[in-house]
Amino acid sequence: MTTTRLIVWRHGNTDWNAAGRVQGQTDVPLNDLGRRQAAEAAQLLAALRPDAIVASDLRRAADTAGALAALTGQTVSHDERLRERFFGAWQGLTTAEVAEQRPDEFARWKAGQDVVGGDVETLDDLGKRVADGLQDAARSAPGGIVVAATHGAAARQGLGHLLGWPIEQVRTLRALQNCHWVELTQDGDRAWQMSAYNVGVFGNRPVPPAV
Repeated sequence: MTTTRLIVWRHGNTDWNAAGRVQGQTDVPLNDLGRRQAAEAAQLLAALRPDAIVASDLRRAADTAGALAALTGQTVSHDERLRERFFGAWQGLTTAEVAEQRPDEFARWKAGQDVVGGDVETLDDLGKRVADGLQDAARSAPGGIVVAATHGAAARQGLGHLLGWPIEQVRTLRALQNCHWVELTQDGDRAWQMSAYNVGVFGNRPVPPAV
């Protein structure tokens, strides 16, 4: 029986992350900290000798994946299905501004419910498209190790859909930190299983899984 390992990796820090600004599908680049995070995390991930690297086509994820490709000599495949959630009218606002200007929508988001208004992508649509992208990424190297660079909300909802979790269970996951990752495994015909969560570099050591 062969085991496929899927590493779902959140991009490094950006200036909008630092400012608490909603990025969504706005193409914000990594900042200096984000580039350092990507380079440090890539050292650990390169040691796994991944068989394939896939990334969202937004620069912050694509450049994070590029740091790993630079060490492994591989080519990064880009998949727009791995993009962050589309946040519509929220994009470019800080979360404080969203709370002030769109309080009803913000309250639903804080409660883990779908946002009604603002043209924000539904959780179900987000989960389905990201899970489809992750599934196809894994199929690119069956029995191997695949690294997929994506985004925070996209990763959490996509993983939940892939694992068959209800929304209430997905909400028990802590937010994935910048440049940290999740590891999933699949053995033969068995369903995907989570083996590690929120792993990354801390003092040059992997952070223990939070789940």
